[in-house]
Amino acid sequence: MTDHVVILGGGTGGTVLANDLADRLETELATDKVRVTLLNDDPDHVYKPVWLYVPFGQREPEDGRRPLADLVDDSVDVRIDRVTDIDTDTRQLRTRRGPAIEYDYLVLATGSTLAPAEISGLAEGGHDYYSESGAKTLREELLSFTGGELVLSVIGSPHMCPAAPLEFVFMADDWFRERGLRDDVEITYTYPIQRVHGNPHIAEWARPLMDDRDINVETFFNAEAVDPEAETITSMEGTELDYDLLVSIPPHRGVDLIEEADLGDNGWVDVDKHTLEADHADRVYAIGDAADTGVPKAGSVAHYQAGVLAQRLASEVRGRPATATYDGKTLCFIETGMDAASFVEFDYEQPPSPAPPSQKLHWSKLAYNESYWLTARGLL
Repeated sequence: MTDHVVILGGGTGGTVLANDLADRLETELATDKVRVTLLNDDPDHVYKPVWLYVPFGQREPEDGRRPLADLVDDSVDVRIDRVTDIDTDTRQLRTRRGPAIEYDYLVLATGSTLAPAEISGLAEGGHDYYSESGAKTLREELLSFTGGELVLSVIGSPHMCPAAPLEFVFMADDWFRERGLRDDVEITYTYPIQRVHGNPHIAEWARPLMDDRDINVETFFNAEAVDPEAETITSMEGTELDYDLLVSIPPHRGVDLIEEADLGDNGWVDVDKHTLEADHADRVYAIGDAADTGVPKAGSVAHYQAGVLAQRLASEVRGRPATATYDGKTLCFIETGMDAASFVEFDYEQPPSPAPPSQKLHWSKLAYNESYWLTARGLL
């Protein structure tokens, strides 16, 4: 009998997991005791952190794309198709193009989606760098922006890469200074709770940097509506801000399939935060953004979770107790300008303690961005 492991989603988590399983289960795959299928609705693998650099002219969107088939081990069956239904009772997936796919183990690595339509006027009045098209459009807006009110509004939580909103305003501050425009540009940063970041330790570190850079801060600002004609953004708390350029982190949701399969709310899978097993279905797991573990929705999280889950699945298919657990490990570089960055590493027990910003850490982040493709292939 052949055990079939199906991974839904070809982002960081799904790709790293597929390659890790190919390595751990090499013998079982060669003898047809196990099959691994990776399903994705896009033939490309997208490395989203590249998008932060696109508006500042430092990278091109295509720098963050590679054919998925080139990144995944040949022993893994890569299928490009859209899943339309998950039936956890019969352990079947229905797809748009082909017949139903049966699985023995299902891993949901379905990531995050943007939902700007949830905020009135946001799609028409705001720009983002959390999508490829948004980053390209914002690049053009920034190049023509020589003065006025730039508002960066974080709308809702959780969202991908929690440090990226801080990075953007730090980089924008530096970028405008380098161009001799900073005195003509007012930068305002809004956040929905009463600090500048969800993690209190990172917030405590970031706020003095923002004050030193004359970045205005509006906390407890839950955006409710954008008026593109008046160029205003209004919060549920009644605060109204004028803008000449609005950059937003739109509301994030998971994919509808998750909620339709009764696996969790808003597209996030309810899981055990250590084993990554779904709470509401057997032999179903989730990693990365899709897994509701309470840790940041970041690529490093998906990477570490993929390593843990690969160990657990290898044990499962070999009939052994699965003992590997995820400890919440997260690491992140945080750009603090155009040529300096900080670094944090933390887990469920140890809080983050950001390192002093330095040029060395900035170059370390750029080096990791270049070497990411080796990570995705399972070579690092």
